[in-house]
Formats: sequence, structure tokens, C-alpha cells
Amino acid sequence: MLGNNIIKVLIADDHKLFRTGIIRILSCYPDIYIADEAENGNELIEKYFIVKPDVILTDISMPLLSGLDAVKRIKEKDISAKVLFLSMYNTTDYIYSCYVTGGSGLINKNIIEEELIVAMRKVYAGERYFGKDFSDEMLNALILKNEAIYMESPIVKKPNLSKRELEVLKLIGDGCTSAEIAETLFVDIRTVDSHRTHIMHKLKLKSLTEFIRYAVQFANEDNS
Repeated sequence: MLGNNIIKVLIADDHKLFRTGIIRILSCYPDIYIADEAENGNELIEKYFIVKPDVILTDISMPLLSGLDAVKRIKEKDISAKVLFLSMYNTTDYIYSCYVTGGSGLINKNIIEEELIVAMRKVYAGERYFGKDFSDEMLNALILKNEAIYMESPIVKKPNLSKRELEVLKLIGDGCTSAEIAETLFVDIRTVDSHRTHIMHKLKLKSLTEFIRYAVQFANEDNS
């Protein structure tokens, strides 16, 4: 039985070599215990409810189901889940996407070992960590900025999109994952991703945050 101050971690990343390296690093710390590992989003969900970790350490981009989509599903059943995201990118768009998904932090895969441990311990303690130079004040300002844009941005009621692109846009706005959209429309995930790219280009949306915001507004308008 683990002690009260031991952090039980579930790691998810589709690259085994990277995953093994992270496990080797974390295993050197007496207050961290590796409960299990997963190589895609579906496996992450399954193993989360088996091992009940204190912290999920997950990549954002994974096959079958992304880290963001997997965490969203986990949070629907366990709002208390603590999540630290990993990515090669940590721009404000990624930070906001991780935050609204329910993540407590996002760290770049190129960070040094000491910062990884700091981030892990902060998330375990119920704090947020989006980088040593990204303060709570900056995060709060980012959240307010994006929420203000969300409330004020007008929706184009008849965007110049094909019938299939409109279907994809509405499903995204309804919260469907790429895998779910592919299954619903009887296409493969690459086709769904291609539609996403074309939609963003046609609507001149410059970021993931703008795209998700637009999709949600569009779906809400369509359902009203």
C-alpha cells in the first residue's frame, strides 16, 4: 500500500521510447510511483478507471483518441481527475485548450527534468502549472480574453462550406471526437482531419481555440 504522500502516476504517450525515458526519470524520485502506462487515448481512459492515479501525465497528440479527447471523457465521469499535459508546443492556444478540457497544466517535452518534477508535484497538490514563466495572473488573463472573444464573436450563419464540411463542423461543435465523427459519417479519421483543415482555411480561423469556439457557436445556432 502506498503512503499518503506518494504520487501515483498514469503516463500516456504513443512513443514507447519517450514513455520509457519519462518512466525512468520519474522512478528515481521516492515520492512518485508509476501506476501504469498507455499508448493511446482509448487505453488511457480504460486504465485510468482501473488504477485510479493521482495524476495523469499525457501527450496531447495520440492515435485513435487524442489526449484532449480522452481527458474530456474522463472528466465527464470523474471531475476530480488531475491532468498534466505534454506537448511539443505550449503556445497560448494550446494552454487554453488544455485548460478548458480540464487540465491543470501543460509542459513542453523539451523541459529539463527538474521542471517536470516541479510540475508534477504542483498538479498533485491541486495547483496549476503551465510553465515556469506563465503565472496564474497570465493564465487568468488568457481565460478572460478567450471567454470575452467567445461571447462577442458573431457567428456566420451560412458559412461557405460544403454539405459534408457543415456536418463535420456541427459534430465538432457538439463535442464529438475525430474518431466519433469518422464513425458517424462512415469515413476514416484522415478524411475528418482534412475537412477540419479545409474548414479552418475557408473560415480564415487562425488557431485551434478560434476553430473550437466557432464550431460550438455554430452547433448551438443550428440546434436552436
